[in-house]
Amino acid sequence: MKRKRRIGRDEIVGTCKLHKEFYSENLNNSRNIIVWLPPGYKKQRNMFKKYPVLYMHDGQNIIDPKTAFAGKDWRVDETVVRLSKARRMKEIIVVGIYNTQERLEEYSYCGRGHQYLKFVVDELKPFIDSNYRTLPDRINTAVMGSSMGGLISFIAGWKYDDVFSMVGCMSSSFYYDNEKVFEMINEYKGPRKKVKFYIDHGEDGLLRGQRMFCRLTGIGYVIGKDIDYFYARGAEHNETAWAERLERPLLFFFGI
Repeated sequence: MKRKRRIGRDEIVGTCKLHKEFYSENLNNSRNIIVWLPPGYKKQRNMFKKYPVLYMHDGQNIIDPKTAFAGKDWRVDETVVRLSKARRMKEIIVVGIYNTQERLEEYSYCGRGHQYLKFVVDELKPFIDSNYRTLPDRINTAVMGSSMGGLISFIAGWKYDDVFSMVGCMSSSFYYDNEKVFEMINEYKGPRKKVKFYIDHGEDGLLRGQRMFCRLTGIGYVIGKDIDYFYARGAEHNETAWAERLERPLLFFFGI
C-alpha cells in the first residue's frame, strides 16, 4: 500500500506497508499491522541507514483516515514528515498495531494485557526488526497510545524498560480497573526506571493525569529531562485532539 495524502487529507503521505492478519501465538488471534516508512527510507543513499521505531496502539486510527474512527486520524505521517523536514526530529519508522474486539482486556493491567505485551515484545518487534532497517535497542524504541492505549503504553514501559526507553501516554485511562496501574507503581521497590514518560490530557483526565505526573516526579523523574506533562485546556477525547498535540511527545522523544 503506497499512497500520498492530497487536499482534504484523504490519503497517506509517504509509504505504508500493511501486514494483514498478523497472527499471535500468545493471544491466539490476528490483527492488521501498518508500518509507515519515512520518506528517505528507500532512497539509494540511505540503503544502509537504520531508524528508531515508534510502536503505536489503535493503529487503524493513526495514519489512514479511511480506517480511522469517524474518519479522523492522528496525522502521524504528516507530523513526522513536517518535523523531520524542518530538522527538528529524527526520521523514524512508525508501527501501528490495530486493535481487536478484545481491546479493553488487551490494553489493561490483567492477564490478557500481559499476553498482549508479550505479543508486542516477543512476536511483533522481532518481526519488525527482521524485516525493516531498525535500530532495535531500547534507546531507539518508543511506544505510544491514547485512552486505553495510553494505559497499556505506560504498563509496557514500566514492565519492559529493557525494550522501551520512551513512553507516550495521551489522555490515558489511568482510572481503569480501580486504578490498578497506581498499585503497580506503589508495589515497585526497585531503582527508578530509565524511561522517558510523556503524559498529557485534556478535560478528560485532569485528576488522574496530574496524579500520575506527581507520582512520577515524587520518585525522582525530572520535568524536561525524563518526564514531560501537558494539560490541553478544553481539549476533547478524540483523534483530532491527539493529532493537534502529537508534535510535543515526538520532539521530546526524537527531537534533534
